[in-house]
Amino acid sequence: MATEDTADPEYPLEALASLPSFFHPAASPSGDRVAYYDDVTGRNELYVLDVETGKKRQISDGEVPRDAKWRFRWDATDERVYFHRDDAGDEQHDIHALGLEGDHEVVVEPEGQAYISEPSPDGRYLLYASDERDQLNCYRYDTETGGVERLTEYDEPVWGARYSPDGDRIAYDANETDDLDNRDVYVADADGSNPRRLEVGATGTEAGPADWHPDGDRLLLFDNSEDKPRAGVYDLASDTVEWLGDGDHVEVPLVFTPDGDVVVIRKRRCAAVPVVYGLECEPSRDSAGRTGNEVIDKAGDGRELELPEGVAEIPQSRSEAFLADGRMLLSQSTPSERSRLLAYDLATDEYDVLLDAEYGEIDPDAFVDAEYVTYESTDGTEIGGLLWDARDRPSADSEATDQPGLVKVHGGPHFQSAKRFDEYAQFFVSRGYSVFAPNYRGSTGRGRKFKFAIRGDWGGMEAEDIAEGGRWLMGREWIDEDRVAVFGGSYGGYSTYRQLTKYPGLWATGMAWVGMTDLLALYENSMPHYRTMLEQQLGNPSDAEVAEFYRERSPITHVDEMADPILITHGVNDPRCPIEQARRFRDALEDRGWAEGEEFRYEELGEEGHGSTDTEQKIRAYRIMAAYLDERL
Repeated sequence: MATEDTADPEYPLEALASLPSFFHPAASPSGDRVAYYDDVTGRNELYVLDVETGKKRQISDGEVPRDAKWRFRWDATDERVYFHRDDAGDEQHDIHALGLEGDHEVVVEPEGQAYISEPSPDGRYLLYASDERDQLNCYRYDTETGGVERLTEYDEPVWGARYSPDGDRIAYDANETDDLDNRDVYVADADGSNPRRLEVGATGTEAGPADWHPDGDRLLLFDNSEDKPRAGVYDLASDTVEWLGDGDHVEVPLVFTPDGDVVVIRKRRCAAVPVVYGLECEPSRDSAGRTGNEVIDKAGDGRELELPEGVAEIPQSRSEAFLADGRMLLSQSTPSERSRLLAYDLATDEYDVLLDAEYGEIDPDAFVDAEYVTYESTDGTEIGGLLWDARDRPSADSEATDQPGLVKVHGGPHFQSAKRFDEYAQFFVSRGYSVFAPNYRGSTGRGRKFKFAIRGDWGGMEAEDIAEGGRWLMGREWIDEDRVAVFGGSYGGYSTYRQLTKYPGLWATGMAWVGMTDLLALYENSMPHYRTMLEQQLGNPSDAEVAEFYRERSPITHVDEMADPILITHGVNDPRCPIEQARRFRDALEDRGWAEGEEFRYEELGEEGHGSTDTEQKIRAYRIMAAYLDERL
């Protein structure tokens, strides 16, 4: 079987997969250094950049995980970082610490998962979330005694715990209602006592903390009770809220600046734009004298930062987002430009590049930009998405009318295909495939109603959105409608299975990566907070009608209806979508008489979990997909 296809790509797959990337840049507490993950050696390692000199130093030597998915956090001492460590990608995280001179320490080894929240301002405690006693709750580790204390005891998952500037309080989001869609904001003493639910949002909507004001008297939070998520500044003394923006866009709050202004990310047409709001105005009142939760205060229109349209990412902690000189750390990429790390001066709108994009021997002009397009789904709902037109690549024939295509389905499902650099899209485009990434109902970026439209309907109308997106791509004059495939990972993998079982004959083939096939088995084998997520999305299968719905929307139930071939790829250590999900589907295909290597192809990726940033694994995955598509299309 071929290891490289024949579409005259602009670069070898190994060249793209080997391009080094940086992850999770974070300023040190002193603000003179930036730590980040980087895979320049082929393996993920921790590095520290001296901002003044520009010198970079590798700190780790195999101690940090191979997969850079999970963030690390600086310790308040400025001399070490806390990081997640798991076993071969299984996400059963322990928490370790690594000093800048390479000294390594195991900090917490819970039974189950641990997620780092943040250290206390004085450095004595480390906040983290863990499911070691069934449900995900908040804990703190005492660096002086080595003891661990549970701070919250909720029946539903607790997320987003953050210390106040003086370390005397914590803020987090939790749910004490019967509505699993509900999230509320709580403020408690540092030991978890005296929790107080803030008066924001409505039951069945989502709210959560983002950052504490530098003075500790206000809390930056988000709320989607008005449909589109918005940012608000909650005054803890008066229980009033100053809402920011005009409500026309989804806006996700990130941090207060050192001066007390607010930085949010505005979502617009698949782009993520940083916006700064000044807080010099007081909360407005209406004619009846009401204030806070009932009144939206624009606080000005906000100021968009002067950057190319794409996706900007900012560390979600004030201490890690700003350098000693007040400049803000900001990662920026576009569909055709790889990520750069910038030091942005909010006063002058000028920036310096701290880490430039790496292209190796690849000509940056070989990468193709993405166009935002819309189409109507079967019920008339407008769906947006991104199109990478393979005719735009340097070696392409712009007049070609018989090119293959690929519909790339994002995971989540509450996620969004955005105007960032997408290695997979560029990989397929360079090999002659036009790529379309639809943001089906359930995607983020459009508001709560659109996001919640998938609840109780997995594999239903959002599958229609994806199928109609495929038909839209097949209808382009340069696309060969008989050579269009569907591909996705995680929920996108589930969607790929669902497309091939629900719409036999629509697709030339599909490629399902770490996807779900049997929803009942997934529920039974999931961790507590993942079971909560499934109940939130589909209901509790202890009810017979709900269990039947789980079965009906499981691709494995309809495996006999498949007519088109499939590539199945899965990591053996995946805790979210266990390998049994792929093995069950493989066995079902064989039971119906399909032969591996003919009607379907099956690949297990050893020592990999729910995806990977490891270079060797990326190269292997690219090779598998390139060979398969070359053979099928």
